[in-house]
Amino acid sequence: MAVYIIHRSKEPEEYEEMEKYEEPEEHEEAEEYRKVEENKEIEKNKEIEENNKSDEYAAQGEYTELGRHEKPEKIKVDPTDPTTIPKFVDPMPIPDVAEPVNQYDSSKKQELFYNITMRQGKHRFHRYFPLTNIWGYNGTYPGPTFEVEKDVPIKVKWENKLPTKHILPVDHTLHGTMDTPDVRTVVHLHGANVASDSDGHPDAWFSRDNKYVGHKYTREVYEYTNHQAGGILWYHDHAVGITRLNVYAGLVGFYFIRDFLERRLNLPKGPYEIPIMIQDKSFNKDGSLFYPDNATPPVDNPIPSIPPVFFGNTVVVNGKLWPYLEVEPRKYRFRMLNGSNARAYELKLSNGAKFHQIGTELGLLHHPVDIDSFILEPAERIDLIVDFSQYKGQEIILENIAQGPPSPGMENIMKFKVGKRLSCPDTSTIPTELMPVHKMDPKLAVKERTMQLVETTDHYGRAQHLLNGKMWDAPVTETPKLDTIEIWHFVNNFAFPHPMHVHLVHFEILGRKVFTPNDFDEHGNYKFDLNSLTPPLSYETGPKDVVRAEPGQVTSVIMHFKEHVGDYVWHCHILEHEDNDMMRPILIENK
Repeated sequence: MAVYIIHRSKEPEEYEEMEKYEEPEEHEEAEEYRKVEENKEIEKNKEIEENNKSDEYAAQGEYTELGRHEKPEKIKVDPTDPTTIPKFVDPMPIPDVAEPVNQYDSSKKQELFYNITMRQGKHRFHRYFPLTNIWGYNGTYPGPTFEVEKDVPIKVKWENKLPTKHILPVDHTLHGTMDTPDVRTVVHLHGANVASDSDGHPDAWFSRDNKYVGHKYTREVYEYTNHQAGGILWYHDHAVGITRLNVYAGLVGFYFIRDFLERRLNLPKGPYEIPIMIQDKSFNKDGSLFYPDNATPPVDNPIPSIPPVFFGNTVVVNGKLWPYLEVEPRKYRFRMLNGSNARAYELKLSNGAKFHQIGTELGLLHHPVDIDSFILEPAERIDLIVDFSQYKGQEIILENIAQGPPSPGMENIMKFKVGKRLSCPDTSTIPTELMPVHKMDPKLAVKERTMQLVETTDHYGRAQHLLNGKMWDAPVTETPKLDTIEIWHFVNNFAFPHPMHVHLVHFEILGRKVFTPNDFDEHGNYKFDLNSLTPPLSYETGPKDVVRAEPGQVTSVIMHFKEHVGDYVWHCHILEHEDNDMMRPILIENK
């Protein structure tokens, strides 16, 4: 009997690429195969029943854990205390795929159209937690994943149906928050080559039902041409002054662009390609989301007051606290995103296995790179393959070895439980060559810009981080010309890294250098010498839209401004910094 394994894509042409798996012909093996599948379904139903009981247990603050061969044990869980939260007890969810309301028809010039509604929903972060209020695209956290084809345009109507009162503390002293509704949204497709009126400008916000809109708001339906290489994009809120709150509340989701090169490479796909979104969060005793309402150090006024950074004390992966993922002994492709407000992670596998990196945020590498560990700053993504074939029956922890703020449990992200059987043969490969390289030539750059990352204090005495010493509303100073190449030098004067993001473009990292006063001319411009730079790390060589600006160093990137003109932005992707003026406008002009 032939069983066909259908992969995630639902496009008709994809069905021709289905793998064929022959179910065991022997009666006993076939029966065993069916029993395995039945047991999986039984376990799934048990888990649903346990989750349905969680609210009742939560009211008592106690939970009963029943092991197969153990006596019932009472577990006290305090959502504010991560040491009381059992780890690796929830399976890692896979976000739903966004469905268009119509089908694409190039002959009739009919584009794919999506309706995505932002609304408040209930979400269970852990099987022993009560339901938590979140904000989500279509009411889910994370939001649905877009699966789109290169050069097949889509349109999305983003609707705001959120409450008019925010579920997190709003600081009304920040730009864009003083005389506007507390709940405002605008969606930025992070990494997209897109016209400025669909980029999600921070001042293009809109309130519930579009009753009030920001001064940059021009359209209700956004258009994404998807005219770029396949890559890992993500969409998230970008409303001025409250991005940190809206993203933390749950307004995030994946957006994958597919292309023909990716198909030809025979990478793991379908159920063996897994998106992984990592965020850190903290909770109140009742299981609701906690976000601080004061600065560090605290101030008497104003309250609420934005903190300089926020670090949660738990790890959330695809919406679950410290989950596990059952995998077969085969190759898997993992597309990872750090969606945290401020926390960086350095990730490794507990058994010392290597990651086979195949891509960065916006495309594939030239050749795969084997790495033991890698750093993900907020908003960075990475494309990896892990081969579990040698680890049958093992449990492997995805560990965080970053030297971040200490908190019990932050050294663990999730667990992989490797099974002993394959459901079908693994015919995927790790190619020796991926994307042919066409690097940008620094000699073609028409302009270099020195970007100083500096700290000051506001008139309330709070720390404030700025770009070139200017606030968000200062006149635009970055005005690249259409179809020109520029080199930007991020000069980090801080003692910690900043993840720097430039809208619209992808860039290549040229390198880094520890700087001294002698590295700048009398006008403060960096004296660029390509040969003096430390090359990018091995996992940073692909096309990127976020770069880690190291403390005490100049980080140089090269980018090509093409296809679009208009208003865009660049900023630090630590969301507390972005909301508090570490963001500046870009005006791309015609020549």
